[in-house]
Amino acid sequence: MSAASQHATRLQRIRRWTQAGFFALFLVAPALNLLRFDLHEAQLWVLGQRWSLGIAAFQRGEIDAAGVTLAILLRGVLPALLLIGGFLAVAWRYGRVYCGWLCPHFSLVEGLNKLLLRASGKLSLWDRSAQPGAQPRKAWWPVFVLTALGCGFLWAITLLTYLLPPREIWGGLVTGTLTANQVRFIGIATLVFSAELTLARHLFCRFGCAVGFFQSLAWMANPKALVIAFERERAAECRDCEPSPDSCENACPMRLRPRTVKRLMFSCAQCGQCLDACSHSHDARGTAPSLSWHVDLEALRESLPSRRKD
Repeated sequence: MSAASQHATRLQRIRRWTQAGFFALFLVAPALNLLRFDLHEAQLWVLGQRWSLGIAAFQRGEIDAAGVTLAILLRGVLPALLLIGGFLAVAWRYGRVYCGWLCPHFSLVEGLNKLLLRASGKLSLWDRSAQPGAQPRKAWWPVFVLTALGCGFLWAITLLTYLLPPREIWGGLVTGTLTANQVRFIGIATLVFSAELTLARHLFCRFGCAVGFFQSLAWMANPKALVIAFERERAAECRDCEPSPDSCENACPMRLRPRTVKRLMFSCAQCGQCLDACSHSHDARGTAPSLSWHVDLEALRESLPSRRKD
């Protein structure tokens, strides 16, 4: 295995660990009061502490108008601006790295893709043809459907624990003492999430996720940002790519075409799976991969073809 293939494989292994860690954090954050809003108390919890803007203290006469104004600025407006600004700054430089390396939903997208590939030979129910070399087995269909339903149910429960005390929700689920409204919420949310994960998980990531959309906007605004670059002068080599000439496209969880220009890669999650597929294909032929990550001036050159067409 070449150094390029080893590097790509190592990056994918690291990415899997970061995804798993953030997925676990997403599930346990409400129980640890790391981040949740308690509707019963109208109280925000952050990092195990009650987060207050001082409005209640002002109503009790403990602080004056100037004090509550300063508290709102320091504990509300400023943290929000720093969080949003920092998040967009990372996206401006590196693109949708949150999506590809952390996002719990994207982790489910990749996992369900693999299950559907085993069941039908496709990565989406809307694909017209099976993936090259795929060997679908009907026995995997129940696994795919049950996994989508289970993930939808878990998503519904977790979302509710961000709004109500986790002990109340999980305890009520175990003892069967959930309120009618809680049962109704979980049932409807499970159906919606399960349908999305089954039918439209890629479409949601590409067109429905506001977090991903604003990352993409920031990334597109920076022509020197990290980008997947294709050596177009070596395009003829793709005809000999195994298992198919479109291996990099088949590897992309977002169903994009990594060999195209940046403006058509608007939803790229920077997961690097196309790079992994490219490096292993070229490794079998003893040549260097034709896809690679570039930044700064090299990234700028990659963006130029799209600008000439505008």
